[in-house]
Amino acid sequence: MTTAQQGLLAAATWTGKIYSNGWQAGATVLPIVEPATGDQLGEMGVADASQVARAAESAAAAQPSWAKTPYHERAAVLRRAGELWLQHASEVQEWLIREAGSIEPKAALEVQVASQECFEAAGLTSAPLGEVLPTASDRLSMSRRVPVGVVGVISPFNFPLVLSIRSVAPALALGNAVILKPDPRTAVSGGLSIARIFEEAGLPEGLLHVLPGGVDTGEALVSDPRVPVISFTGSTRAGRSIGEMSARHLKRSHLELGGNSALIVLDDADLEAAVGLGAWGSYLHAGQICMTTGRHIVHESLVDDYVARLAEKANALPVGDPTTGQVALGPIIDDGQRDKIHQLVTSTVNAGAQLVAGGTYEGRFYRPTVLSQVTEDMPAYREEVFGPVAPVISFRSLDDAVRLASAGDYGLSLGIATKDAARGLELAERIPTGIVHVNDQTVNDEPVAPFGGVGASGTGSRFGGATANIEAFTETRWITMRASAPVYPF
Repeated sequence: MTTAQQGLLAAATWTGKIYSNGWQAGATVLPIVEPATGDQLGEMGVADASQVARAAESAAAAQPSWAKTPYHERAAVLRRAGELWLQHASEVQEWLIREAGSIEPKAALEVQVASQECFEAAGLTSAPLGEVLPTASDRLSMSRRVPVGVVGVISPFNFPLVLSIRSVAPALALGNAVILKPDPRTAVSGGLSIARIFEEAGLPEGLLHVLPGGVDTGEALVSDPRVPVISFTGSTRAGRSIGEMSARHLKRSHLELGGNSALIVLDDADLEAAVGLGAWGSYLHAGQICMTTGRHIVHESLVDDYVARLAEKANALPVGDPTTGQVALGPIIDDGQRDKIHQLVTSTVNAGAQLVAGGTYEGRFYRPTVLSQVTEDMPAYREEVFGPVAPVISFRSLDDAVRLASAGDYGLSLGIATKDAARGLELAERIPTGIVHVNDQTVNDEPVAPFGGVGASGTGSRFGGATANIEAFTETRWITMRASAPVYPF
């Protein structure tokens, strides 16, 4: 790494350490591995249960004074953090490329979004947080949103910076302390970089703790009684476990989980534009995105041409190490994920689908794949692949399209391609998803927009935008006030 010895993320600062009341040694140490090459980029500290407990105690002690800090002072910290992301963009981007396997435009987008998340969060500090309520008694009655206290954030490897900061920044802005557990595969870009940014931004000590670790670390965080809210982004399987554990401890969990999102191409769609939407939706970041277009539902009059053009585009996309040149797809995060992708592809082909493009790999570089002649029961269509795979199925009527898109457990994002936008919106009303994009593909996100899914894609909670963030990271308190105490019958 060119940034290993200097800069914001100088290795000497964090090697073998966690961030909790400053930098301290982790209970254990794990290597940070570059997925494209298998090379070791450094060593991170891993927190154990006792360190999680100490962090929770510290965060709970520090939070009340932060909540009382004037809103303009909290906003200033968030604004400085936003500026620091831009100031150190090239260094953070390099880590996202090397550690997460991001291509350069995707890494640049993550840093830009991280900055914007902080700027938007700064505005939350002065947002109205209550309302006057009607009352049948002679009193003032009102509701007020108050900080929950300590927010636990558990984030994944695929968009490690964005999917951490989108909870960390608004939670801090609203007066909470935060304990962040990033995925150990992306501990620097998804966690330690955030610690350094807020350290430089002047966030008071004890309010942010960054504790890389695995399942044991996450379980300790979810079960700690001083952490009343958990914000989790990751797989549906892991989300179910976290939801169950949270329920046992009577705490709130916001779960943003997996997806198998559909792109519906109607009979009047611009075919070339639709193919472009489908390719981007399925192949961005090698398909390792919860919103990835996992099902291409194409009208029967267009499906043959759609498959041919999508395969042509897939075959032309360069795949390789994003540090060595311009590529469209970088590596799959690890061998286990690559093998899962390939198993789903091969089992689908064995079930009768036609492999039109891809279906091969070298190392962790999986070729963008197109599968045609797919049926609803085939694995790569039915399950979330989390890889660069585009299964294509045809439909005849709008009712068929609705049935196909609505089938399955997931309900995250939906794209519809049509020349009649009103027709597309009318169709979308019939399909249960948390997100809809008419004349766009399924992978979209903005700091000002509520994000989340339904069904196996999440609990219906949302991240993003003032309303959703306030609901996620505050509690409602009912308050009444009388001029004098009433007299009761006894």
